[in-house]
Amino acid sequence: MKPELLLVEPMMPEIENFLDTAYIVHRYDGSVLPANVASRIRGVATGGGTGVPATLMKALTNLEIIAINGVGTDAVDLKEAARRGISVTTTLNVLTDDVADLAMALMLAGMRDLVPGDQFVRNHQWGVGQLPLAHKVTGQKLGIVGMGQVGQAIAKRARGFDMPVSYYSRRDLTLPGIPFVPELRALAAQSDILVISASGGAQSRHLINRDIMEALGPSGLLVNVSRGSVVDEQALVELLTQGKLGKAALDVFESEPAVPEALLTMKNVVLQPHRASATVETRLQMGQLVVDNLKAHFAGTPLLTPVQ
Repeated sequence: MKPELLLVEPMMPEIENFLDTAYIVHRYDGSVLPANVASRIRGVATGGGTGVPATLMKALTNLEIIAINGVGTDAVDLKEAARRGISVTTTLNVLTDDVADLAMALMLAGMRDLVPGDQFVRNHQWGVGQLPLAHKVTGQKLGIVGMGQVGQAIAKRARGFDMPVSYYSRRDLTLPGIPFVPELRALAAQSDILVISASGGAQSRHLINRDIMEALGPSGLLVNVSRGSVVDEQALVELLTQGKLGKAALDVFESEPAVPEALLTMKNVVLQPHRASATVETRLQMGQLVVDNLKAHFAGTPLLTPVQ
């Protein structure tokens, strides 16, 4: 008999077709699963943002594997998974380029005022009014918070813009030509642009607080392509409103899909709906890795990208 699987978040049609062929797939709609169904679920395929809610995880008494279509694990109770012997996998190494690409796009959009420029043309203001001058990206001092694979990919791209790059991380990685700054506030104070690529979770909640954003200052740009929880969103809104932080370009938010109403009307803010990995190519690769991890688990072979 085919293993039974719970699909928590939709995936690419090609991937869902494979899952439907290989497993008995139950699609989760947020409601309470009947006990006779929950007890038969052996695997979960989910996204990094949704993970597996605690009540759902508790109900899945025979769960063996959680395959995350993403790299974030903060929405899964890893300690509880370890206690119950539940394997957890991610799509590590697949979405690095896309996230780094979007980080650069957000830098360009924020510094060059691409969104106001687009609206200016669409609203037939070209030739009637005049936009204020924007700021160049080339040569700006870039600070990166979190220097894992994504952070290093961002740094690689920034070199093409002749940007001096420094970083803050949990430890000094001794990266050639990229100085490590052991104090986050000092990194913010010396940067023109501060990009967040740190992991989410309790350990990084509000790591970017009021003090850090004030240090970045009224001409600084804050870019977040990691998790919304890393930034104190209330302080962010207040500082942008008061002019104590120059600009923000955000792909993630604290209570997605809810976005603070104040941000929606700010001309110095660029907003995206948590779509850093949202390309056809990468979503197919991510989905295939979810499929391969599930296949390996049920075949009793080593997982490709287990969470350590």
